[in-house]
Amino acid sequence: MTKIIGLTGGIGSGKTTIANHFMAAGIPVYIADDEARKIMQSSAIIEEIEKTFGNAIFDDAILNREKLSEIVFNNPEKLKQLNAIIHPAVKNHFGNWILNHKDSPFIIYEAAILFESGSYKNCDFILTVTAPIESRIQRVIQRDKTTREKVLKRINMQWNDEQRISKSDFVIENVNPDIAKSEVDKILKILKIQ
Repeated sequence: MTKIIGLTGGIGSGKTTIANHFMAAGIPVYIADDEARKIMQSSAIIEEIEKTFGNAIFDDAILNREKLSEIVFNNPEKLKQLNAIIHPAVKNHFGNWILNHKDSPFIIYEAAILFESGSYKNCDFILTVTAPIESRIQRVIQRDKTTREKVLKRINMQWNDEQRISKSDFVIENVNPDIAKSEVDKILKILKIQ
């Protein structure tokens, strides 16, 4: 039976970097946020989003993700509504994806809101990636070309590191790339023994 390793961490912690180390080691990795973005392009999901949020978040019938983000990251209730549309579709997509990897001893399920969405309940082990708050803020400002204020808003909408760590089997502090990679190697050795 394929084991599911949940990989999570706050925005800007470097989850993708850690996921890439697992991929390089030949481990199948499902990146929930990337899949959610693709799923948000489907007509059924677009229709649900328009029903819930109105057409003000569309420019010439195309979803404006920036406008939608502005709404949901300023209103926890609206974020819940969006998640209620997206998460079931991602869960379904992941269910099909894992069937294609059923011969793998384990796979990585990477999700920023693994705990908040309840997805952690389906994981056999959980790995949390951490990084100093300032590093995280700077990474996201550079990556998303956004403001410090917007990054802090998103950080405050997520669980904090202490909450995540308390429910995790493994923790990698992603500051030094070489050390982070060696931590991945150590975890792989432990998982292969399980």
